[in-house]
Amino acid sequence: MLPATEVEEELELDTLPGVGPATKAKLKDAGIETILDLATSGPMDIAEAVDIDVSKAVELNNKARKKLVELNRLEPDFINAADLLAKRKAIDRISTGSKNLDELLGGGIETWAMTEFFGEFGSGKSQICHTLCVMAQQPREEGGLDASSVYVDTEGTFRPERIQEIAEARGMDAEKALSRITVARAYNSAHQELIVKDLGHIIEPNKVKLVILDSAVAHYRAEFLGRGTLAERQQRLNRFMHQLLRTAEIYNIAVVVTNQVQAAPDSFFGDPTRPVGGHVVAHTSTYRLYLRKAAKNRIARMVDSPYHPERDTVFILNDRGVDDPSEEPTRKK
Repeated sequence: MLPATEVEEELELDTLPGVGPATKAKLKDAGIETILDLATSGPMDIAEAVDIDVSKAVELNNKARKKLVELNRLEPDFINAADLLAKRKAIDRISTGSKNLDELLGGGIETWAMTEFFGEFGSGKSQICHTLCVMAQQPREEGGLDASSVYVDTEGTFRPERIQEIAEARGMDAEKALSRITVARAYNSAHQELIVKDLGHIIEPNKVKLVILDSAVAHYRAEFLGRGTLAERQQRLNRFMHQLLRTAEIYNIAVVVTNQVQAAPDSFFGDPTRPVGGHVVAHTSTYRLYLRKAAKNRIARMVDSPYHPERDTVFILNDRGVDDPSEEPTRKK
């Protein structure tokens, strides 16, 4: 890897062929300040920012991705499967705090991927998010990455008091744990999109390896009402989810999103609970887990994954955040 100062110079926009002072100025005005920002932006965003044809925006985007491949920050278009397997074995993982849940996930929350947790209220979605913010700061030998986190809160559910409680219960410095979490409160879908677009400015300087969005679809669900707005909602949501996924891949971070649920009116047998967002969210999430309550326990089911088996596991919520049922009798309730 290049020294930090040299990497920053290599990521300057004007190092790309075809990006002159005028184009660079327009991109920076739109918040696209580095090649990383350019690579995570969609062609439509670039076209609107610079006022150019979409085909030229695609060309700019491709140049940015090619540059990142040269810098070994992105996979090439074609790669040998054996080489890819070796790279995947080196992927970082963040422990959830529960051995059962980690096992279900194949070792924890993966970087370079987007993991979705969906379930009804009280199923443990936000509690998992709070615990992950603490666990990400743990040293690698204890399941963390010694890294910072970004928590994008769309429903007003983030509680620093809960972070403090989890950190203290796990023997960590609560003040230090809080200082390594950046919180962004999104007040509507447009604001939410703007925050995610600007993540690059936070990730690199703060050594962020975990980005949490709690929840992803809440604002879209509230703002786009009725069948007449469904197409626009799904288009906006699709664009937003792909921006998140590109951010995970290009910055090599773990992205965790939570999702609300609704009851399927045409379901006569089995569980009628369905995640909000339809196929757009389903296809974009790398891993998808369904959470539900079972008395004092919580049950997580892996419902969609490229390689994990579809099965259940049990975890609990206590002063340590997410934990295993077998450990509960020894800890404060």
